[in-house]
Formats: sequence, structure tokens, C-alpha cells
Amino acid sequence: MAGGKERVLRRRIKSVESTKKITRAMELISASRIVKSQQRVAAARPYSEQITEVIRNLAKAGAGKTHPLLSERETINKVGIVVIAADRGLAGGYNSAVIRAAERKLKEHQAQGRDYSLILVGKKASDYFRFRGYRVDELFTGMTDQPRYEDARQVAEAVMTRFNEGDLDLVELAYTQFLSLGTQTVRVRRFVPIEAAAITEDTHASGDTLQADYEYEPDPDAILDKLLPRYAEARLFAAMLDASASEHAARQRAMKSATDNAEELIKVVARQMNRARQESITNEIMEIVGGAEALAQAASGSEDLLIDQPFARDLLGVQHDSH
Repeated sequence: MAGGKERVLRRRIKSVESTKKITRAMELISASRIVKSQQRVAAARPYSEQITEVIRNLAKAGAGKTHPLLSERETINKVGIVVIAADRGLAGGYNSAVIRAAERKLKEHQAQGRDYSLILVGKKASDYFRFRGYRVDELFTGMTDQPRYEDARQVAEAVMTRFNEGDLDLVELAYTQFLSLGTQTVRVRRFVPIEAAAITEDTHASGDTLQADYEYEPDPDAILDKLLPRYAEARLFAAMLDASASEHAARQRAMKSATDNAEELIKVVARQMNRARQESITNEIMEIVGGAEALAQAASGSEDLLIDQPFARDLLGVQHDSH
């Protein structure tokens, strides 16, 4: 019995060790991808800052006052929610955090009598919302692990087309912002119409007002008409890069925790196996000792303490036939 239990425990240890190798490998892969994601975030930042600076100068020149991407609708009947999640799991609470934040925002709009449109990036978001009966209008997969600018352009174009056509009155973006390896925060922000304050505010430390001392060809409105869609794409691309880095950081933590738990489980099962092995050895020793005593007793010719004679004796030692 103990030997069979020992074999079962040994197989379980091997199984946990195999799982530990997988989780350890995934932890190392995620760690390497975090570094690459951080580098991509840093590389994309100058473009985003420069296009924002140009748009600010155009706004100071009086452009964009009536541009559709800057004009807020008087009545909001339908809201679009862009949710950036992941295509894969095994990332701790990364997917559930951003999905539930988006769902809360969606329910807030529903409580105000507004219709909704879900534009989802990542298979996990699609699985969640479709399982709960929500209507999914757009789905983009295969771009969350290592997003490209073309991926952001594809999503932004689908969103802005519907906004410009009047199908959507407001679009909000739900994603996870990467702050550090240990800190990622879920954000739900307005995507379009673009907030005027975001492109007209002065970012100079001195507080001086930007001077629009440029000559534009063509006119500022025509330039802004081309740049605002690029600005929206840059914002979405930055959010996708943040989400990708956050996903890898969350997966690294989850896989490290799984690896540590596997090591602890191996120790616990190993103790159980050693206990079962000790019980098995103890039983074998007792059987050997018992057999040796029986052989020694038979070889000495001493009277067996067990009554194995067919006749009974009375107290005086007289033998009587039991028949």
C-alpha cells in the first residue's frame, strides 16, 4: 500500500517539475519582452511629442475650431468603447482589470440611456463580452503582443470613420498604462473627440505662451485636417505599447508566482513521499523481524504457546479424549 502511494507521489513530483520548467521559461520570455516594450515606448515618444507640438502651434494660429475631431456633440446618443486587452491569458489579473473597468464605464453610459458600441483589441476581451451577451461591433486580434503602428492605424481608422459618419458621438479608450515593472494602472480616457486642452495647453516650464510666428502652406486648417488623424493614431499606438508592456510585466509576475508555488508544492509532496517510503521500510523491517523470530522459535523446539493438540487437558494434567 505504501509502495503504491510512493509511486503516485513520485509521478506527481515529476508532473509539477515539468510545469515548473514551463512557467520558468515563460517568466524569462516575458522579462525579455518587457525590455523591448519599454524601448519601443521610449522610441515612439518623440514622434508623439513632436506632432502634439505642431498641432499646438496650428491651434494658436486659429486652426481647428470647427474640425470634427475637436468638436463635441451637443447630444451623446451612442458611445464607443475601445478596450485593449490581450490575446492570451496566464497574465494574472491583467485582462480582468481592464475588462471590468470598461464594463463599469459601459454600464454608466447605459444608465444614462445611451447606446454603446464595443471595439475590442484582444481575444480575451472578445471572449468576456460575448460570453455575457454584449454586442461586439469590431474585433482586432493578433496585435497585442508586439503592436505595430500599422495596427494602431487600422484600429484608429475604424473608430474615426464611424465617428465622422455620426454613428458614434463619443469614443472612450480603456487600457493599462505601464508605469514601472511593479506598477501598472488601468485607464479609461476619452479618445475622440480630442480634448482641446490636450493640444492647446502650454507645456513650457516658464509659462510663456507659444507664439504662432510661422507661415503655413497650405493654410493651417488644411494641415490640421491631415495631422489630427495622425495624432489620434499616435495616442492609440502609445496606449497599445503601454498595454503590451503591462501584459508582459503581469505575465512575468504571474509566472514567477507559479514557479515559486511549484517549488513549494514539490517540497510538500517530497515530504509526503519520504514519509510513505519510511512507512514502507518500517513495515518490511517488521515483517523480516517477525519471520526471523518465527524461524528461531521453530528451530529451538520450544513448546508452542498456541494450543494445536486435538485433546484437552484438565488442571491435573490428565488427558481426555474430546470425543
